[in-house]
Amino acid sequence: MRLLHTMLRVGDLDKSIQFYRDIMGMELIRKHDYESGRFTLAFLGYGPEKDNTVLELTHNWDTDSYEKGEGFGHIAIAVDDVYAACEKIREAGGTIVREPGPMKHGTTVLAFVEDPDGYKIELLEDRHNT
Repeated sequence: MRLLHTMLRVGDLDKSIQFYRDIMGMELIRKHDYESGRFTLAFLGYGPEKDNTVLELTHNWDTDSYEKGEGFGHIAIAVDDVYAACEKIREAGGTIVREPGPMKHGTTVLAFVEDPDGYKIELLEDRHNT
């Protein structure tokens, strides 16, 4: 077994694709309109689906926004340097909602970014590359 994807419902698919592609550095892997269901699915990630967990964006054509549930927390993305990643994201127009630094009650360096729909993305220094 392996984790395939995480799905987020988004209000403006083009804006969300632009954010995850141009600001977060993902590539658009595939996108398909389902006209009879009035929705579009777009899959983005940091590599091919056969080798990587990806992000599925679902856009229901008749819905512009969603209430965030209390159960969802965040998406976590590994980066080599949290401080440098935040600077790059900020320069590209992204919103940092928790500046980089050690987590409370610990030493792990992290930061949080917010996507166009308000979903939180945690940036963590990749401890597997050190």
